[in-house]
Amino acid sequence: MPLPKISTPTYELELPSTGKKIKYRPFLVREEKILILALESEDEKQIATAVKNTLKDCIQTRGVKVENLPTFDIEYLFLNIRGKSVGEAVDLIITCPDDGETTVPVKVYIDEIQVVKDKEHTPDIDLDGSLTLRMKYPSLEQFVSSNFSFDEGNEDLDKSFEIIGSCIDVIFNADDAWSTSDVTKKELMTWMDGLNSSQFKEIEKFFTTMPKLSHTIKVTNPNTKVENEIVLEGLQSFFG
Repeated sequence: MPLPKISTPTYELELPSTGKKIKYRPFLVREEKILILALESEDEKQIATAVKNTLKDCIQTRGVKVENLPTFDIEYLFLNIRGKSVGEAVDLIITCPDDGETTVPVKVYIDEIQVVKDKEHTPDIDLDGSLTLRMKYPSLEQFVSSNFSFDEGNEDLDKSFEIIGSCIDVIFNADDAWSTSDVTKKELMTWMDGLNSSQFKEIEKFFTTMPKLSHTIKVTNPNTKVENEIVLEGLQSFFG
């Protein structure tokens, strides 16, 4: 006689990028084991793969492609799935910035953590009053594999440049549109080399103002009595 099946609850949330409602379930013991092993490895690519595969297993709504979701959607989804799986709050140890050494335990409730959107953020970048770029968000793998650093002499600059190019979706004006899927990577890189500094900075701004998982907390240093305001950003900030 086979063992009885265990029923698993489902929940619903809205994707921050589109407002689309999707259903999901908590992750199971087998998925938690994979996540723990990935986190213990401290290998970013392994962690990204574990997160992606967990989301694929837990999302119950058909037609949702994890590979195409913006990174902030992925972080928000994963955090909420984690909340339904192991607890609605995250216990963190925060170092007080005023003295840089005193630590304070803090409990952060997952339903209070939201994706914050910058008012200046836009996917459409006006280049010269005629041509416009329409950007798309980087995939999880792309975001993990590049630090998006533009420091002179940085050895990862070429890699970051390529990833930024892969996030250009369409170039258009009032009469025509050119999809980057119709050109080679070499052609696109050559075209990007023709941008001036101010135009390239506008493209950089798309990444620096991207929506992000963020939560502001206030902690009082028990030694100095100073109240510190701390902004937690990105999924890694919410792992206790």
